[in-house]
Amino acid sequence: MNINATLFLQAIVFAILVWFTMRFIWPPITKALDERAQKIADGLKAAELAKSELATANKKVDEQLAQARGETTKQLADAEKRAAAIVDAAKVRAEEEGAKIVAAAKAEAEQQAARAREALREQVAALAVKGAEQILQREVNASVHAELLGRLKTEL
Repeated sequence: MNINATLFLQAIVFAILVWFTMRFIWPPITKALDERAQKIADGLKAAELAKSELATANKKVDEQLAQARGETTKQLADAEKRAAAIVDAAKVRAEEEGAKIVAAAKAEAEQQAARAREALREQVAALAVKGAEQILQREVNASVHAELLGRLKTEL
């Protein structure tokens, strides 16, 4: 065979191969590559969108944390105010109770002092009777002289 004919036949087979490849093989490959490129582009867009959403969510979380801290601080301050008010009210009640106890103690002391004075008057009256008895050298009857003793008690 002739080299020119071989080259010519090889060129025709090569042309058929190129045509067949361009017609049936190349379009699915380019379509797959285009789809893959589109998926990669969509993934990058989704990643950028997720990144911006994450930044927005982080900002919202920071704002909510700041708000929660502020509310917590406010609630703590309110609780401290309420505690101080309760303590003040308890102090006032304790002072009132203390004043009542002191007043009751004073009244009891005055009653005891009055009883002691009365007992002392009776003792002084008895001593006066004994003294008068010894002075007069005769017995003084207490039942007969009850009026005299009553006046003596009131004068003392």
